[in-house]
Formats: sequence, C-alpha cells, structure tokens
Amino acid sequence: MVLLGSVSANDPAAVEKADKAAKKEIHFENSLVYGSQFAAEELPRLEMAEESMPSETAYQLVHDELETDGLTSLNLASFVTTYMEPNAEKLMMESMAKNIIDAEEYPASQDISNRCVNMIARLFHAPVNNPNDETLGVSTIGSSEAIILATLAMKRKWQAARKAAGKPHHQPNIVMNSAVQVCWEKAARYLDIEEKYVYCTMDRYVIDPKQAMELCDENTIGVVGILGTTYALNDGLDALEKEKGLDIKIHVDAASGGFVAPFVKPELVWDFRLPRVVSINTSGHKYGMTYAGVGWALWRSKDYLPEELIFHVAYLGADQASFTLNFSKSATQVIGQYYVLIRNGKSGFRAIMQSITETSDWLAAELESTGRFVRMNPGGGESLPLVAFRLKEKHHYDEFAIAARLRSRNWIIPAYKMAPNAGELKLLRIVCRMDFSRSRAAALVRDIEQVCQFLDSQDKETIDALMADHKKGKQTHVKARKGVHMKDNHSLQGKHGKTHAVC
Repeated sequence: MVLLGSVSANDPAAVEKADKAAKKEIHFENSLVYGSQFAAEELPRLEMAEESMPSETAYQLVHDELETDGLTSLNLASFVTTYMEPNAEKLMMESMAKNIIDAEEYPASQDISNRCVNMIARLFHAPVNNPNDETLGVSTIGSSEAIILATLAMKRKWQAARKAAGKPHHQPNIVMNSAVQVCWEKAARYLDIEEKYVYCTMDRYVIDPKQAMELCDENTIGVVGILGTTYALNDGLDALEKEKGLDIKIHVDAASGGFVAPFVKPELVWDFRLPRVVSINTSGHKYGMTYAGVGWALWRSKDYLPEELIFHVAYLGADQASFTLNFSKSATQVIGQYYVLIRNGKSGFRAIMQSITETSDWLAAELESTGRFVRMNPGGGESLPLVAFRLKEKHHYDEFAIAARLRSRNWIIPAYKMAPNAGELKLLRIVCRMDFSRSRAAALVRDIEQVCQFLDSQDKETIDALMADHKKGKQTHVKARKGVHMKDNHSLQGKHGKTHAVC
C-alpha cells in the first residue's frame, strides 16, 4: 500500500521573493562543468581568454563541440584509418611525447622507423640483394609530403644531368594522369614544374601509356604511375629511349594501393621489380591501417636521391641525415605503424585485404541488383576495395542529392565530378576499410534504396530546396572566407570542375 500525499499550495509572497532572488547575479560554481561561468559563455574563437579554466571543464566543453562531427566509422569518403586495436592506441599514447627526430635521445624509436622502412621496401621488392644498391626510405606525415620529396628528387636529378650536358635546365615538366590526387598538382606548382596531363575519357579513367609517351620530351623529369598502370608505362619508356634516347623514370603513387596489391594481387608487377621505377610513396594511414598521419617515401637506390638534398645535422649530440619538409614530429604514428606490421604479419594483412575486397564486391553487386546503379571500377581485386558507382539512368535528382540525403542518416558518402574529358560524369564512392563489415554494408544498401525511393517521390523544386538547405548546413560552423585567395582558376578543379577528392 502507498500513502497518498498532498501537494501544498504556493505562498504568493514567497514565490515573488524567490523570483526576485533568481534575477540577481548568478553565483557560478566553477567546480561544476555546467554550473561554471565557462559553460554560460561562448568558447574563445579568435583570441585566448585571460583566465584559465579547470581541466575537466576544458575537456568537456571541447568534447561537446566535437560531437557535431560526423561518426568516423560511418565516414566512407576517406581511405584514412578509423580503427586501431586498444593495444596499438596504448603504445601510441605512450610515445606521443617523443620527438622522433632526436635519434640520440630516442634511439629505439628511430630504429623502429628504420625497421618499417626495411619491411615496406621489401614488400615493394626493393633490390636488397644487390650490394651496389642501397635502397633509401623515410617516414613522412603522409603521401603528400612523400610525393613532394620524390618530385623534388626527380627534378634535381634531371637538372644535374642537364647541367652536366651543358643543356638548359629551367623548364622541367612531369607527365601524369588527370585523375591524380590534388597533392600532385601541389607538388608541381610548389616546385615550379610544368604539369602535362593524360586526360581521362568516357570509357578510360586511367593513364593511356601511348599518350603519356607522346607528352614526354627532353624536359620530362619523370612519369607518374598510379599503382596498377606502371607495367605498360615501363615498356613504353623503354621503347621511347630506343627511339629518341630519352631515359625517363617512373614514380609510383601507391598511396592507397601499396598495402593492398601485395596481398590481393601479388602477381601484379608494379613496384621496384620494374627497372624504371625509381621511387614509390605509400600512406601508412590508409590501408597501412594506422591513424593519420604517417606516410613513406622510398627510393630504389641512393643514385635517385641526390646527395645535395640530404642535410646532415648535429642534433642533441648525434649526426643525423635528414630529408624531410618538417623537422620535429611525434614518434606516435611510426610506433603505431610498426605495431600494425608485426601484429598482422603478411597473413593478417592478406586476410583483412581479401575480406574487405570481397565485401566491396558484394556491396557493388547489391547496388547493381537494385537496377538503379552502374559500378565504375572493376572488382575481383582488380582495383582498390571500394565501390565507385553512378546512376544508371537520368533522373530529376543526381548523385549529389543522394549523398546529401544519406548524410541525414549519418552516412558520409561523397559525390564527385569526374576528371576533365570524362563527359561531365558524376559518381558516388564508398571506401571499404578494415572496420566496414558485411553487416554494415547491408545496412547501407537498405538506406541507399530508401533514400532513392524518397527522392523518387519528390519533385525537382523540392529536391533543389533540400540541396540548398544542405549547402547552408555545411557552413554552420565555418564562415565562408571572402576576398583573398578564394578564386581557384589554376587547378584541375578550377579549370575543369573536377572534384578534388577526399583521400
């Protein structure tokens, strides 16, 4: 049995007194996160505050701000790793305070970096059995830094040869596919190198070796081959040397595929097994399964990394050879990379890469079975574990509308415009990373189908309004910068509308 209680009536005089007291200045309790003065005011945006705040309060308020970010596990736009094992994270946290450049103070961390270089070089079939060759490698912040370093090495190698022959050396160019990542445009622009592009077509999205050879001349410092296209380039450059005497080498961009091909397509000859491949970059933070940012640059031998680019510095008691764009950086990503290499071994990498390749093929088949979509990249391990797809027929909505509507369901799946000369094609891209399971893929297919059904039911005016709202929503936290340096009329995106894809 429960006794019945009675609720007393308010005393009007007491209520009035309480209201007056409430209107007085608030007495904050800074020991309480949400009772503190800091929770009652906007966080600093432009200038540091004069006062400090308690650690717990600073953590919680920044944590709250970040909750409006997308979920990393549902971000299928990016190749960048979003899951590592707890023991890997523990090791990385323990190494965060170490400055890996300081080999004298942290010799074990530097040695681990060298071990990673050796393992990756052997994975890419570096000529380690030839005593006359000395394969070199360096850890970087990512493939962007690695690409700039490799491009600089090619340029200086070409310039040295031109100077020795008494020929002009001020107009270098580099040949590459127009579908390259934007970091290649940056490298060429920053290093004052002319970009020569082999453009994609409606039915060809990779480099055409014949067109690439036609673009090569005595000022070409090298040809860029995205992993998988290098065998034909090697043969083409051999023929070009016989015909015109031009000895042009290849750099392989293996940013995304470097840790996939050796385990899914081991018979594919793309790396240092090809004589003309002199340098390779890869991203440890993509299918190397390590948190951002770690990348690797490797050279076949010291002949392709000019000595003039190497700086020998005496840092805290030790002579160190350095070839990087930056100097100080934490050891944490390199330690994380080493953990992944020894934890998984070749069998572990093989199992994971084959599994996500099968998942990507299953996902593509399910999407095509709806009758709505066409897959644009080959399956069966012939391409990366991803699904690039487009609408099969013309609708009153496009791929960008699908991507925007999926965002409302927390899926981050980008829509892109293809490279120049590809017929204004648009596509969607789903990257299958290690943590993208078959179950999650099935949920995604259901959501895509429901999104398309919703868009089918809306008229064009409604969809246009939805897209306008979506575009506004993107600017909730970032005010559009106006004025200086906002007009892009010099890149492939600025000139042709090609989307600079997320990497």
